[in-house]
Amino acid sequence: MTDGNPDTGLDPVLMTVMANRLDGIVREMTNTLLRAARSAVISSARDFSCCLVTGDDQLLAPAEGLPVHIFGCHIQTANMRRYHEGDIRRGDAYLDNDPYGGNTHPADHTYMVPVFWEGEHLFTSVAKCHMADIGNSIPSSYFVLARDVYHEGALVFPGVRIQRDFKNIEDIMRMCRARIRVPDQWYGDYLAGLGSARVAERRLEEFCAKYGAATIKQFIRSWFDYSERRMIDNIRRLPKAKLVNSGKSDPLQGILPEGLELTVKVEIDPDEAMIHVDLSDNPPCVDVGLNTSLGAATSAVVGAVFNALDNDLPRNAGSFRRLRFTYAEESVVAAPKFPHSCSVATTNVCERLVNITQSAFAQLGDGHGLSEGGTGLGVGMAVISGKDHRHDNAPFVNRMMLSTNGGPSSPVADGWVNYAIPVIAGLMYRDSVEVDELKHPLRVESLEIVQDSAGAGRHRGAPAQQIELTPTGNDIMAVVSCDGQHASPRGVVGGLAGTPGSTWRVSGNGDLEKLNNVIQFVMKKGEGLRGRDSSGGGYGDPLDRDPALVLKDVLEGWESRKKALDVYGVVLNGEIEDDSLAVDTAATRARRAELRSGKAKAQ
Repeated sequence: MTDGNPDTGLDPVLMTVMANRLDGIVREMTNTLLRAARSAVISSARDFSCCLVTGDDQLLAPAEGLPVHIFGCHIQTANMRRYHEGDIRRGDAYLDNDPYGGNTHPADHTYMVPVFWEGEHLFTSVAKCHMADIGNSIPSSYFVLARDVYHEGALVFPGVRIQRDFKNIEDIMRMCRARIRVPDQWYGDYLAGLGSARVAERRLEEFCAKYGAATIKQFIRSWFDYSERRMIDNIRRLPKAKLVNSGKSDPLQGILPEGLELTVKVEIDPDEAMIHVDLSDNPPCVDVGLNTSLGAATSAVVGAVFNALDNDLPRNAGSFRRLRFTYAEESVVAAPKFPHSCSVATTNVCERLVNITQSAFAQLGDGHGLSEGGTGLGVGMAVISGKDHRHDNAPFVNRMMLSTNGGPSSPVADGWVNYAIPVIAGLMYRDSVEVDELKHPLRVESLEIVQDSAGAGRHRGAPAQQIELTPTGNDIMAVVSCDGQHASPRGVVGGLAGTPGSTWRVSGNGDLEKLNNVIQFVMKKGEGLRGRDSSGGGYGDPLDRDPALVLKDVLEGWESRKKALDVYGVVLNGEIEDDSLAVDTAATRARRAELRSGKAKAQ
């Protein structure tokens, strides 16, 4: 950082130190939550985010928070203050999971702690955690087929006070314990989330003691102004354009046979240094859990916009000043009306919104935007539940994170294998197979990369993964809420599409039965589920890919020699087994010329 704020005169070195100190506090929150939580979805998969918000409700420091979680936290803190106007004090803590009030979806319990200094509310620390069970009518915190909030059945807390004078309000604790299927696990996660926010409170008080309120307020103004200037500079380097892009969600059997047609319009105005995103041209609310909350849908689009800009832009209220949004009054995208369910607001439709938005930027030409990444919470990300025969048939509910979709390619890189889904963008962790097998009565029969599944391109998408599970004792219910099993993730700028996912029942004799994309399936001992995730699309012409990278992919087993020859035009001599496999440069040049000639004739 080299630019301080000319209006306030804050030293740029001091501003850098203070900004990084706040990010350090958020990382300490993150480590606290990761190490203290009980459920695998938090302690192994890291499905949570931490951030700091100013006392007047501006997002200040998200560090490595998940993109889908972050935008909207400031709306939640504003509601907290509105609900409890004049009665917020040090020692309080609040719980919010209301999707109509700024939260993402009911599964994300958000813990908010107001931080005071010399009697003034300067910050609010926020920890948002995806809980394994929230009292839904089915044993899953995702319920795609929920007709409305009543069918969904989640406990909802709109900015509810859960602590006063640092002590729990036990009425709330009893409500949750009485309804949630795994009350001890929930309470452990509750303590971890709350503890994370309390850690930030202590560190922020130390921060205030070091710098004083006046300097901190000056820093906040300067940091937001600096972030806005960085955003202005980025937007002014883009061409003036109006981008329109559409895509479809998966159909739902008997409910939405055609899926949902989703549209994002992006207007880039470099003269005004503004990006206007219009989300108003989308379907009205639907009678299933696919409706996306304001917080979730806007987070998805904001994350995608930032994917298409410089990778070190600060994500805060200052940068967001250069973004403008238009929403419909009642819509499946960002404008649901009660009692329409938002149970899966952070995944299915949101994943499509990320893909549609980031690939729209590729319309600006080579060097802009990204391809589409793989989508869908497949078998490896199912919510599993049942009774554990190893522990006196104790009930369990948990969401796994054992396999992931392939990531999108960009103008400069191949897709990430650890991508997961578009709204996560590689920031969550993959569960340990061994730990999940210890925690749950199941066995992972196989987990592998699917050869030739990646979308080809100058930079290729990441390949798909495939997993197979089976119970080791009692029946296990698996709730699979997948949205990546129909339309393939699209390539851009000449890149090819990736491959969609699939789910199969595996019978006792090994026969496969293809299942729908959204299922509540009971696995019995001796049989299981096999799931294939989707892969990422390619970026740029596959015939422009560096032959050395194609050779590497073949050596790794990600691509076959046949695909190397037929799609990438790379001729390989020798054998993998004796380490003699190599690129035949002259033959490759001739093969690519042949394929280019064939393409030209076909056009």
